Amino acid sequence: MREDLPDEAVRITGVILAGGRGRRMGGVDKGLQELRGRPLLAWVIERFGPQVDELLINTNQNGDRYAVFGHRVLSDQIPGFAGPLAGVHAALMAATHSLLATAPCDAPFLPDDLVLRLLQALTASGANLAVARTLDQPQPVFCLCRRDVLPSLSEYLESGGRRVDRWHAKLQVVEVAFDDQAEAFENINSREELDRVEGSGAG
Repeated sequence: MREDLPDEAVRITGVILAGGRGRRMGGVDKGLQELRGRPLLAWVIERFGPQVDELLINTNQNGDRYAVFGHRVLSDQIPGFAGPLAGVHAALMAATHSLLATAPCDAPFLPDDLVLRLLQALTASGANLAVARTLDQPQPVFCLCRRDVLPSLSEYLESGGRRVDRWHAKLQVVEVAFDDQAEAFENINSREELDRVEGSGAG
């Protein structure tokens, strides 16, 4: 967690999104799969946790195992494994602070200046949401949004919407280039990718 903030400093809730079924990983709980002897979630907490003031974990299974990491665990309010936006929705409902940063559980080497750079862009632009971009490719689950986007997201999900980019299209969004750290956004979706990273020495 961030330390030594002045009272007037903006405070940020972060959520790690671990609510999926892990189909491409063989149907296992992806955040709990081990990379070099530690769960993927532990790697993300190590990188992401120091960038926020409150950390939440969104999961729809194995809540007791996630609780061991020492952060508040919450499940989707939208049933049926509705995707990452359902996790964002649950976190916006639970967040203590006025800004919410998001990161997936399968990106163990995410940038350690992710939230700072998103915050700078969000503040300068006055946008509703700042999202990372690498080499002209948006990284939609790495974002920082204002808590007041909750009504928009609730309406979108209730109407059956699930795609992140289509919801973003309804908002004022600023993209933040991370071309200098494109490899940091690599996510691990399959057992093959996990094995490759395990032996690569990356990170």
